[in-house]
Amino acid sequence: MANLLDIRRRIRSVRNTRQITKAMQMVSAARLRRAQERALAARPYAQMLTSLLKSLVSRAEIYDPVTGEPQHPLLVRRPEQTLTLIVVSGERGLAGAFNSNILKAASNFIASKGDRNIDIIAVGRKSREYFRRRYPSATAEGDARQGRIQMIADYVGLLNRAQFASAAEIGELVVRQYSEAKTDAVYLVYNEFKSVIAQRLVVDDVLPVVQIGEVVHEVAEEISEETRKKNIEAAKHAGVGVRAAETKEIDQKAAAVGAEGDYIYEQEPKELFTGLLPRYVSVQLYRAMLESEAAEHAARMTAMDAATSNAADMIDSLTLALNRARQAKITREIIEIVSGAAAL
Repeated sequence: MANLLDIRRRIRSVRNTRQITKAMQMVSAARLRRAQERALAARPYAQMLTSLLKSLVSRAEIYDPVTGEPQHPLLVRRPEQTLTLIVVSGERGLAGAFNSNILKAASNFIASKGDRNIDIIAVGRKSREYFRRRYPSATAEGDARQGRIQMIADYVGLLNRAQFASAAEIGELVVRQYSEAKTDAVYLVYNEFKSVIAQRLVVDDVLPVVQIGEVVHEVAEEISEETRKKNIEAAKHAGVGVRAAETKEIDQKAAAVGAEGDYIYEQEPKELFTGLLPRYVSVQLYRAMLESEAAEHAARMTAMDAATSNAADMIDSLTLALNRARQAKITREIIEIVSGAAAL
């Protein structure tokens, strides 16, 4: 049995660790609230842009009247020979299985595509480190491929406070790649966040644009019931609401813009549609980054809540061991005293 000094040192160390994990849990809870507010604040703009594009579709000739082929390059569908995969992961660890689940989903998706060429765009430090160890790096403008699977770009430090300019930069890259026929499809892997208990890992089709306003999920994995219960407990301990904010009225009001009335456009509808469709792609990426940021904070809050509970259990166990060791020491000293007195 360990001596009393060692046990006391261990208890002190675990208590310090518990203070750190508790502080990280509360910080993640505060950041989660802000991330949710930012995601909700960006939603009306996305709804209005979608509604405006739908309005332009009815006014502009986006399909050739003779052949029926789309006239915008982002609407053209081609056989998938080369794919672009955007993987949105976290920037830091200590978030449970958040990053490993995303990277596992990306690896499974790559394996499911057989012998097709795949260009990877890593968003987040964890995804960059993961793919850099496994696949060669290349540039998006490079002509010669470095391998069947290669990483053509990486973006680090964007998810601490995601900005639309960062999403627009990634959007411009994939739009240019698709318009120049360097890639035949663009997919996005991220963690879709609705609330603390409503999250799922999804692989979305980004390009080509099949139908404006409709998100096509290539893969969707719901969280397990055990994880859901842990999320609820962590949210209760941190004082975070577990229900998603009610935004139905705001969404309906935003979606009504462009649908009501007949607008006179200064430019030709076709010209406006051509200019706004790439921004629609960037808005999709921005939404994914905001939801991934919120999901990362929720995962870290849950992981730190579990670590805090485990630390408390360990302290109780060590305290019991300390009491037993101290009682054994006292008993041994009394036996020694009684034995010495009996010998005299």
